[in-house]
Amino acid sequence: MSKAILSVFFWFAGLCGVVVQAQISVGELAGQVNAIPTAVPFLTITPDSRAGGMGDVGVATTPDINSQHWNAAKYAFKEGTWGVGISYSPWLRHLVNDINLAYLVGYYRFDKLQTVSMSLRYFSLGNIEFTDEWATPIRTFNPNEFALDAGYARAFSEKVSAGLVFRFIYSNLTGGTGTGSTDTRPGMSFAADVNMYYHTDITLSDKDGEAAFGLNISNIGTKMSYTADQEASFLPTNLRLGGSLGIDLDKYNRINFALDLNKLLVPTPPVYNDSTGDIIAGMDPNVSVPVGMLHSFYDAPGGFREEFHEITWSAGAEYWYNQLLALRGGFFYEHATKGNRKYFSMGLGLRLNVFAVDFSYLIPIYQNNPLAGTLRFTLLFDFDKFNKQNKNKKI
Repeated sequence: MSKAILSVFFWFAGLCGVVVQAQISVGELAGQVNAIPTAVPFLTITPDSRAGGMGDVGVATTPDINSQHWNAAKYAFKEGTWGVGISYSPWLRHLVNDINLAYLVGYYRFDKLQTVSMSLRYFSLGNIEFTDEWATPIRTFNPNEFALDAGYARAFSEKVSAGLVFRFIYSNLTGGTGTGSTDTRPGMSFAADVNMYYHTDITLSDKDGEAAFGLNISNIGTKMSYTADQEASFLPTNLRLGGSLGIDLDKYNRINFALDLNKLLVPTPPVYNDSTGDIIAGMDPNVSVPVGMLHSFYDAPGGFREEFHEITWSAGAEYWYNQLLALRGGFFYEHATKGNRKYFSMGLGLRLNVFAVDFSYLIPIYQNNPLAGTLRFTLLFDFDKFNKQNKNKKI
């Protein structure tokens, strides 16, 4: 069994390498960059600093309090009864100081097999002054977006679990301020995540370890619009698939490796005829959500090669000393025609008895990342350990 698990894990690594080698120039893609637009892209931002320090991997890493965003099925194997995490990420820190992402998450285990979880993601875009066509100030408003989640995870065996997350999304970018004769409104949507997790013990040489695999299809939900006559936009429905490998080097030292592959399950913009407006390559993107998810695997105007470019990948490593101190590093890759995000990341984690803190820092290869040079942090509270500590004091 161990050899089979390792074979699949290295298959992921091989696929990762193929993605890197399959690059083409921007000009080969119908002569233009062809990134996929979606509504509420804040849902795709990494909310926690552990994953942020490992290149944004998380679908198959060891379960933690922040598993809600990456793969809620992991909660079924999270040690402890309940815990809470709080994360804060400044946004565009080098330009403004009032844009940020805050994340609050918690889980509760009510028996050996079942766990529930909740999270709140809040994105504040700072203060914006609206003006009329003569640049006369109308009002000042703080655009904001949030997503409220409720999740459920269940273990079906000692190795397999599944999870389901329901999400309410609210996006208020204008505060009702109109443009000309068009009235605006907040965008609202409902969505769901479906995920699975598998892990098993392995032995490498004489070292004990663990291999794991995860799958998460997130943000499957209704389209969103901000005006009555606007064409509604797709949510960032995403397929995330990944694996991880952890090895106990000795009693005090452990190292973990992880790899995630991502693909948006959203229609790719086609190429239109400038004169007639007819589609000359690709497919009509104005379809239902289920049809759009299906088309996303074969609708790119550049064919299979462009579809391959829509896969982003991230790889990370994590070293633990005595489960007290963690050092992390990672890399994220996105093709030049799909956004061109490429960056390294590093992180640090400290675990005390009840309290824990994670830090992460992003180093972009291209200066096009709003988190460039930004320190993010996450606070974690394991109340199960707190209760055990109090019981020991009474004894």
